[in-house]
Amino acid sequence: MDSPVQIPFKSFIQLKPEESTAIYLQIVFEFIKAIQIGLLPEGTKLPGTRILCTLLEVNRNTLIKAFQDLELQGWIEILPNKGTFILSEKKQKNKDEFIPIESKNASKISEPFTFRRSTILENPKETSTLPYQFNDGLPDLRLVQTDVLARLYVSKLKRQKNAKTWEQVQTQSHLNFKTQFSNFLNLTRGIRISTSNLLTTTSHEISLYLVTKLLISPGDKVVVTSPGYYMSNMTLSDSGAQIIAIPVDKDGIDTVHLRQICETQEIRILYLTSNYHYPTTISLSAKRRMEVLELANKYGFVIVEDDYDFDFHYDNNPVLPLAALDSNERVVYIGSFGRSLPAGFGYGFIAAPSEFIKELEKHQNILEPEIDVIKEQVLTEWIMEGEVHRLSKKNKKKYKERRDYFVSLLKEKLEGKIKFQIPVRGLAIWVEWLDNFNLIKLQKQCMTNGLFLPKTILYQTKDLTATRLGFGHLDEVEMENAVAILSKSLEEIIS
Repeated sequence: MDSPVQIPFKSFIQLKPEESTAIYLQIVFEFIKAIQIGLLPEGTKLPGTRILCTLLEVNRNTLIKAFQDLELQGWIEILPNKGTFILSEKKQKNKDEFIPIESKNASKISEPFTFRRSTILENPKETSTLPYQFNDGLPDLRLVQTDVLARLYVSKLKRQKNAKTWEQVQTQSHLNFKTQFSNFLNLTRGIRISTSNLLTTTSHEISLYLVTKLLISPGDKVVVTSPGYYMSNMTLSDSGAQIIAIPVDKDGIDTVHLRQICETQEIRILYLTSNYHYPTTISLSAKRRMEVLELANKYGFVIVEDDYDFDFHYDNNPVLPLAALDSNERVVYIGSFGRSLPAGFGYGFIAAPSEFIKELEKHQNILEPEIDVIKEQVLTEWIMEGEVHRLSKKNKKKYKERRDYFVSLLKEKLEGKIKFQIPVRGLAIWVEWLDNFNLIKLQKQCMTNGLFLPKTILYQTKDLTATRLGFGHLDEVEMENAVAILSKSLEEIIS
């Protein structure tokens, strides 16, 4: 994004003068929503107030008042003689901070040549050393039993000594892995694929990146949900897509709204987390699943179905993905495998028509030219021996216990202050706060008390104050302390 003026503010800053809410507050809420869904990534420089007033057709004093409120809440940073920026997570150095001798003598030329910059891809993730923290729903790697993996890994390493050629080993191992993995997906997710319909990647994020590389040209219109997943919005925006956000309700994406958009605009992609919507944890209803597929067939758009959290479900008959119902090959199904395994053992995958997979492989050969043969052999045997199913069953029991205990703590400590639905899958609960208070103030108070709430789990507009609270990484004692701090901090900011 070369110039902040090129940002299509009018397409996502929707002001309604006829409403009772003050215009400056409408501006505040619209900017917060745009930041949360990835339309205004961290580091983005905003136009000057005079230019933005003209674009939004508002009084300059009104805009200044809105910017002051956004700065107070921590959403933007106003730097004299430099401009206004979507707030960066990088900590500003204190004036009296110790500067090592090396940095004092370092060359002042930090950019000896020009290069393309991306404000869209600024990493929004935060880290903390506080004793307790919530996230958006990560597993607890302390639960992983590594003895089976270690045994298989050592066995495979020893076996390579007798291999005739490494190339033969690579080819056969990769085919064996894809065969076992495609069978595993067919069995667990109800889809019907062969090895020619499957591409495995090193991560879920790489899978989405490859898909957007092939499907999106600059200016293509992509429909996402609001609220939505910030990381996917970043990837889609970076591909040059024009993002159109559609609201969700208790049944998932608003298909009436989707139909209206399809009738007036050419949509290239619908990006959907249908089984476990991010961030609200809602599952798309059966009726709307059929409506989405019908609209894709009628208007010719591609559904990119992101099933990022299938590994964690708590009933014996989990809802199957849209891909299992797709008879017209309109769905590109992406997901992850092995989220409960140690770092480096997981995989991303793409299930799609074979010709599309062939083209994806060309791009993957540039990004990921090497196959991790040993890891693939280990996971092939992991699947064949049934260890993956045993681990899944064990995890399901443990995480269901944690979910239920977390629910009981929320009801006990925050009764009358929140509302939520108990999710049937996943490692997070979508909590809506009944009072409309400033979530950034809550975040800061929690940090004072020893609990970290990253901004990526906070959602606030004029109509919504909500938080996505991950519980999977916490044991019972940690949950008790984290929820107690959350409750205490809330009392302190509203009292």
